Amino acid sequence: MNKLACFCGNTTATTATAADGVAASRRGFLTGLGAIGAAALLPGCQTGASTMAGAKPHRIDIHHHIVPPKYAADLAKLGGGGAPKWSPQMSLDDMDANGIATSVVALMQPGAYFNNAETDRRLARESNEYAAQMARDYPGRFGSFATLPLMDTQGSLREIEYAFDTLKADGIGLMTSYSTKYLGDPQFWPIWEELNRRKAVIYTHPLSPACCRNPIAGLPPSAIEFATDTTRTISSLLFGGAANKFPDIRWIWSHSGGTMPFLWARFTRQEVDMKEKAREVLPNGVLSEVKRFYYDTAQGHHEGAIAALRALVAPSQIMFGSDFPYRKGEDVRIGLSERSFSGAERAAIDRGNALRIMPRLRTA
Repeated sequence: MNKLACFCGNTTATTATAADGVAASRRGFLTGLGAIGAAALLPGCQTGASTMAGAKPHRIDIHHHIVPPKYAADLAKLGGGGAPKWSPQMSLDDMDANGIATSVVALMQPGAYFNNAETDRRLARESNEYAAQMARDYPGRFGSFATLPLMDTQGSLREIEYAFDTLKADGIGLMTSYSTKYLGDPQFWPIWEELNRRKAVIYTHPLSPACCRNPIAGLPPSAIEFATDTTRTISSLLFGGAANKFPDIRWIWSHSGGTMPFLWARFTRQEVDMKEKAREVLPNGVLSEVKRFYYDTAQGHHEGAIAALRALVAPSQIMFGSDFPYRKGEDVRIGLSERSFSGAERAAIDRGNALRIMPRLRTA
């Protein structure tokens, strides 16, 4: 590893934490200040100074929720729970404070699934048009992952056509499960076939699954079940054969892959136990599929999550994600600055990896 690149990566940690008021020694602070000039000469190096006045935002946030006002009102009527406070300006303020040039937005959970085809189709269309209008109102600041009424195959196929061909969406945004069905379920394969044909990007977000909404009193399901639901749906795609059958779909998993990296030995054991079936659905092996996936860093930027994820995949598969408005962009910005990424790796995570699969975002 290039020593100068590593130094740039460490400089990012020093300057970012100092800039955010995190305790640092005088010696470390001065070292960081002195290194900013040197880091600026390295094209791959990104420092925490991106939030200083006059600096050009560069990050692309691919885990950024929207709460359209009409959807929030419908959510209350349909019994889908409460919606967080949100507005486009709130998003822009957080983006500007954290060097985020563009956010690729997705509808908050539970998306367009209320077990009524007409309602689900309407919610998907209205939310997708709202996101497209945001992109027009704020050129270069927002992309979109269009939502689908996924339990309605024909409705989903029509929405895919409209979202990509008319609204010019950057990808599709889905939940990890719909009732008791996970994304590897054969019911969804006609939808995956069309998205595979389009070489689409699919961003996924977990939710409280039907099986386990409140198993521990006093603990919200999101504390454990969100990350676990991501792992369930990854396993359904892998061991059900969909990941191999539709290789041109680019999947993005939230929260550094949920609990999948930690449970990795169980995945490889399952591959062994399946024997002939594993060779049929995973002819290239389970690891080759996992290495093709992409993973965002929202609430998965701490040392344990990043270390487990990096043991499986290269930095080329990791993307900046904030989880706004549930979390602020600074959480991930500071968290990543404290990890041992080189400057070039940070530049890829912050921006380059997203551009590689969504080149239309190259606007900032």
